[in-house]
Amino acid sequence: MEIFKKVIKSIVKGAIYIYCKIVYRMQIIGKENIPKQEPVIICGNHKSFLDPPLIEVTCGRESRFLAKEELTKSKFLAALGWVFNVILVKKDSKEVKALKESLQTLKDGNCLALFPEGTRNGIEKGEKVKDGAAFFAVRTGVKVLPVGISGGEKPFKKVTIKYGKPLDFSEYKNSKDKEVLDKITKDIMDNILSLTK
Repeated sequence: MEIFKKVIKSIVKGAIYIYCKIVYRMQIIGKENIPKQEPVIICGNHKSFLDPPLIEVTCGRESRFLAKEELTKSKFLAALGWVFNVILVKKDSKEVKALKESLQTLKDGNCLALFPEGTRNGIEKGEKVKDGAAFFAVRTGVKVLPVGISGGEKPFKKVTIKYGKPLDFSEYKNSKDKEVLDKITKDIMDNILSLTK
């Protein structure tokens, strides 16, 4: 079953890459900033349904996305979630299972990908930025890779995905201070937004 899943994943990733190149004239900047082997927490701004696939097909790493459980309401999205080993999170819940899976992903040396806004255009909607990325960074000492996505509002409008330099918050490892989490969350989001300009 795992071999079947890998084959399907490879085919889907190839199709998405070609689609984004043709339909959105995808441009990738800063790929040299992506760590080649060490685990990393990938954090981007969230504008559209295109964001997770864009990161998935351009980061060149084995990554797992955190996504809302509502994803499974659509059979198509649920199937994609299965293929890409998405970690499902219940809304407004710090579910232990999702937490353990996320930490294990980083422990295995892979990438954990999430959107601090928590929802599409969260900042524009006035939503509070979520501190999940900061929590994982402090808990594990793993670096955070900021990603800025701009353009691509409609087909044939160029989309640019820009990877910034990894952010190291290891000095705060194991801190339980809420102010520290808030500071890290702000630093991450500020870096992401600077990459969208």
